[in-house]
Amino acid sequence: MVEMEEGARQRVVVEVCNARNLMPKDGQGTACAYAVVDFDGQRRRTATRPRDLNPHWGERLEFPVHHPGAMADTLELNVYNDKKAVAGSGRRGGTFLGKVKVAAASFARAGDEALVYYPLEKRSVFSQIKGEIGLKIWVVDDPPPPAPAAPAPAPEGEKAQAGDAAPADKKESAEAAAAAPAAADEKKPEAAAAPAEEKKAQDAKPEEKKAEEAGKKKSPEKGKKKDGDKPKDGEKPKEEGKKEVAVPPSPSKAPPPSPSKMQLATAGVAGDLEILPQTAAERSMASSGGGSASYDLVDRVPYLFVRLLKAKKNQDGGDRQPLYAQLCIGAHAVRTRAATTAGEWDQVFAFHKASLTASSLEVTVHEEAKKPEKEGEAAPPDAHLGFVSFDLQEVPKRSPPDSALAPQWYTLEGHAEDGAAPACDVMLAVWVGTQVDEAFQEAWQSDSGGNLVHTRSKAYLSPKLWYLRLSVIQAQDLRLPSPPDAAKAKQQHFGPTFPELYVKAQLGAQVFKTGRIALGSAAAGASNPSWNEDLLFVAAEPFDPFLTVAVEDVFSGQLVGQARVPLSTVHRRSDDRVEPPSRWLNLCGDEARPYAGRVHVRVCLEGGYHVLDEAANVASDVRAASKQLSKPPVGMLEVGVRGASNLVPMKIAKDGASGSTDAYVVLKYGPKWARTRTILDHFNPRWNEQYAWDVFDPCTVLSIAVFDNARYKTVDAGKPPPKDARIGKLRIRLSTLDTNRVYSINYALTAVHPVGVRKMGELELAIRFTCPSWLTLMQAYGSPLLPRMHYVKPLGPAQQDVLRHTAMRIVSTRLARSEPPLGPEVVQYMLDTDTHAWSMRRSKANWFRVVGCLSHLATAVRWGHRVRVWEHSPTTVLVHMLLVAVVLCPEMILPTVCLYLFLVLLWRYRWRPRQPAGMDPRLSHVDSVSPDELDEEFDGLPSARPADVVRARYDRLRAVAGRAQTLLGDVAAQGERVEALLSWRDPRATGVFAVACLLAALVLYAVPFKALLLGMGFFYLRHPRFRGDMPSAGFNFFRRLPSLSDRVL
Repeated sequence: MVEMEEGARQRVVVEVCNARNLMPKDGQGTACAYAVVDFDGQRRRTATRPRDLNPHWGERLEFPVHHPGAMADTLELNVYNDKKAVAGSGRRGGTFLGKVKVAAASFARAGDEALVYYPLEKRSVFSQIKGEIGLKIWVVDDPPPPAPAAPAPAPEGEKAQAGDAAPADKKESAEAAAAAPAAADEKKPEAAAAPAEEKKAQDAKPEEKKAEEAGKKKSPEKGKKKDGDKPKDGEKPKEEGKKEVAVPPSPSKAPPPSPSKMQLATAGVAGDLEILPQTAAERSMASSGGGSASYDLVDRVPYLFVRLLKAKKNQDGGDRQPLYAQLCIGAHAVRTRAATTAGEWDQVFAFHKASLTASSLEVTVHEEAKKPEKEGEAAPPDAHLGFVSFDLQEVPKRSPPDSALAPQWYTLEGHAEDGAAPACDVMLAVWVGTQVDEAFQEAWQSDSGGNLVHTRSKAYLSPKLWYLRLSVIQAQDLRLPSPPDAAKAKQQHFGPTFPELYVKAQLGAQVFKTGRIALGSAAAGASNPSWNEDLLFVAAEPFDPFLTVAVEDVFSGQLVGQARVPLSTVHRRSDDRVEPPSRWLNLCGDEARPYAGRVHVRVCLEGGYHVLDEAANVASDVRAASKQLSKPPVGMLEVGVRGASNLVPMKIAKDGASGSTDAYVVLKYGPKWARTRTILDHFNPRWNEQYAWDVFDPCTVLSIAVFDNARYKTVDAGKPPPKDARIGKLRIRLSTLDTNRVYSINYALTAVHPVGVRKMGELELAIRFTCPSWLTLMQAYGSPLLPRMHYVKPLGPAQQDVLRHTAMRIVSTRLARSEPPLGPEVVQYMLDTDTHAWSMRRSKANWFRVVGCLSHLATAVRWGHRVRVWEHSPTTVLVHMLLVAVVLCPEMILPTVCLYLFLVLLWRYRWRPRQPAGMDPRLSHVDSVSPDELDEEFDGLPSARPADVVRARYDRLRAVAGRAQTLLGDVAAQGERVEALLSWRDPRATGVFAVACLLAALVLYAVPFKALLLGMGFFYLRHPRFRGDMPSAGFNFFRRLPSLSDRVL
């Protein structure tokens, strides 16, 4: 994430390294390629590499950043074939070879850049493009310019000003004349290095020259060099530096945004840290007239805000005691903290206006009484300094973007005697606002328990995860420790044995081991064992300091030696084209063996993978770990959490007569988690909070869950904090949403508990998926779901499962350390960590899902059977006519099928889903599940149930597995019967099949194919009076073929 510091200047450096496998465009099987880079209204081009489909440039192009908003733009690179023969032909002076667009949010800092190969994209559907280009892009922060010198006093009179203007103009013209030869001298080496044909091609580019001249004219500073000119080493024109210092910024221009706002606006994950950020997608929609206002998906709820700043006593006598204020409005009575110096509080209180039962607000200031000097004495009451009252009908209203209301001094009443000076003044501000007010988030809230940290609304960010690959190659010069006495006795009894060595690597709590290699084996050689194995870890930023690599002996059970690799020195790569460098690690043993050998390893952080921390079928983010591989967002997702209704009581009183629910909502999409504030003791809470995410892939899932807050209550020291209870969860797939449309839906909340399944209430949401470009959205459907490394060097299913659960544990641990913490039970419920556990209910649901997918095929088979038996004679006659048409005109089969599918889809469009669906209790089979099956589903590993219960469940599982085993055996038997036809296991059956094949070949040679198809079709559709009731001879022949089931023990 690139961020510009105030007063600093930045440069974007693009190193065009090389290109591979370009499309030949010159008619001779080659191409004369050059690259043109555009960024921030500036254009640079590389030299032409003649007749090379794999050109290598190695040129660096620099782009000064003139304004902070440029870091939200996109860098575009176009590759062309240089046409030397015809001047001015082709777009931009050459034939198009491909283009690359890189979002500025993916630019790396200086020192973190890496070579990334981008595939060349087409300009249109009909472009013939192939190949890729390797780029290094990074941002350089230049030191801020020196402070301008104090300006000389202006001369008096307009004549003096006019007289000074003429020398200034002459000075600027002299600087421009001096800069022109310098620019010409700088171009000479480049022109001399370029080949002759490049000069001709440059002469044939009038449009490019005009664009560069226009760029010069737009420059506000005269005599300043072109952006494309590079000064010589150690040489910098003094005139340019003077102009930059002397020219102050225009007062009409707005000041640059603060770093935090700019950081959120230019980041590839914009929207991860604040509500409704101004992203590129939103700016595009706003410019096209489709922009959305903040908090437009929810209702704006009025709140009464009271900001207490400080108080002062007008009568100073004796020692000052801490002051505090008390706010009273109806049933609400709130006290501020005690302030020792002049009563400075600076606290904001927000009262839900709908819950106010009084018509006035009273603010009272008190002074704490002195503590009694002797123990046992009664403490005197606090001194009452006065009060100030406000009529709620006269409180002003404020709505952003209005400025904050300035506090004022108010004189307290009710304490001073008649004619005496007031005792105290208080500075405060009272206004009526909404939840959009910037003071609302940190204010004391009447409906959220006040200042409780566990009831606040917060946005969380998952840690950035990487795959750490450790390739263990071999070890050398190993010095094994002396075996213990038990091992020596074993050698004397059983004879000499060879040590078995393996490498164990540890990163945090993750431990992985290689295979065992015996020193006497062929793989170990004399004393240099070789493994050539890869170990994958999940590393989270900020990284653990070290990766520990150890070599251990299985025979003696002792450590041979170990070494530590600092993760700050580990190489990062984005693809598999560049092999990471290998290194030798010196192993440290015990005191007797300070040097125990060395091990050859290769360590790298894999930035080309996406680290899955949730189930693959409900993934919300599929971007690669490396920021340089990220693409611009295709749209924006906005979710308004309005409220819930009819929630069930989650906390039951001790007497069982009443209950309460303290509900909050958690939303998760991509790396951003959003948590609403907790509405205490309410069965119909109204949150009215709105959140936004950038969408990088439309085929992703938004996860939403409702919980009952149990952590805000204080617990005794030493006891674990209580866990938040689940109320319900739902998922929304973004591909089911129409773009630029607002959905306002009530979703039913259904939760599965050990005691049963019940409806927990309803959740009201407002959802909008905004997409500025329909073409970009459709291109996302044709792109791979996961990054390239998942297909080039795929990970095994078992390895992916282990890494995914490791990533889940890391995310859960990191979010539990936030403030307020997001409990592990919340994170695990959102990430579905228990999907791999056995559940009879889920097994039934998956089985019936398979049956549902095959139901259409079964329906077609049943319809064919009805046609075959002439159940409806007109339909069978029509099928006969269709068969004749298909056989006589086979070229019409595919067009007819496609037209039929189109008409079916057009017909079903009327019954399309109007709203995105939530969780389906019927599909989940929660209605037909027994209590024992639910209890088994929630039982952990290892089981905590009694032995007789576990035995009964095991017997039931054995019965289900037996039926599945029989089904698998039947399927295998059908395949073995087919193989038996060719294996001569049954000589008579195979002989009959061979004769039948010979006769079929003769018939097919003699009879026309169309006549044969018609005959076979009419024979299959013959009338039942010409068909017997028993199975056909072919079916009986197949069933009599032998299988291998009789050979299984």
